Amino acid sequence: MKKRTLGKDLEVSTIGYGAMGLSHAYGEALDKKDAIQLIHDAYDQGYTLFDTASAYVGKYADGSTAINEELVGEAIRPFRNKITLATKGGVSFEGNNLLIDASPKSLRRSVENSLRQLNVDTIDLYYQHMQDPKVEPEVVAETMGELIKEGKIRHWGISNADADYIKRADDVTKVTAVQGKLNMISRQSEELFPMLSERNIGFVAYSPLASGFLTSNSKPILDKNNNLDFRNRMHQYTTDGMDEAKDISQMIAKLAKQKNATSAQISLAWLLKKESWIVPIPGTRKQQRLIDNAQAADIELTDEEENDIDSLLEKVDYEQFENK
Repeated sequence: MKKRTLGKDLEVSTIGYGAMGLSHAYGEALDKKDAIQLIHDAYDQGYTLFDTASAYVGKYADGSTAINEELVGEAIRPFRNKITLATKGGVSFEGNNLLIDASPKSLRRSVENSLRQLNVDTIDLYYQHMQDPKVEPEVVAETMGELIKEGKIRHWGISNADADYIKRADDVTKVTAVQGKLNMISRQSEELFPMLSERNIGFVAYSPLASGFLTSNSKPILDKNNNLDFRNRMHQYTTDGMDEAKDISQMIAKLAKQKNATSAQISLAWLLKKESWIVPIPGTRKQQRLIDNAQAADIELTDEEENDIDSLLEKVDYEQFENK
């Protein structure tokens, strides 16, 4: 697969693999053996960026706890030194309550816990998972700088942060990448692009296919009784949401047919054309989707095709799809 560079010198595959869905937020966790095989298949397809987080925890079918970091760490062991391992810390769950703690003590504890669960000596890219209103970005950045000097992490990044926070942190310890939600129906992260370009900070796009919404012209039927599937709380999967985005889905499907591609590949190709430092990290449990997503790195949209898509997207009320 083609490569891209995050920040000054972190080279990764053009498409990364987001492992969250293997054990978190999409119902019961995928069988461990199948999940490990899927990650091996991803590596064989050229993926070299694998993304996880300490907060990605779920349940296997037998009721046992599925810890995403442990799963990913075991899976990447045969090729550990040939890939970039990214994880996040500073948040945790207490029941259904999200706890955010980016204090130096908490971040250090989170890093040590991730090193143990991943069973590695160092983490290639470590993100502060969310902004903590109780802790200034300079304090977080100083802690990350210390962790880099100690060899615990190689690069650091920030997930789900605003421009001012990123700039203040970057002034203290150079930020390699920012991670945020970005896809055709959720584009608020684009507001960060001028600042990221100026500071040579890469952008890692999670949910690049809108949690599966942009993968097909026909939408999946979700199990509304499955409280573990967070898509049941997303606007795009409501009747109104599907209707609002219908024209987008149809246009993507039409363009995909013209280019002998899938809707998902067109959605990813559109993201890749925006900036050379954007790296999407779609997740999937299906081998064919894994292959299709990897092949999106070779699909190039013309300026006219990009403009046609953007013209239609200008009509979308993005507020309806943000954080819903």
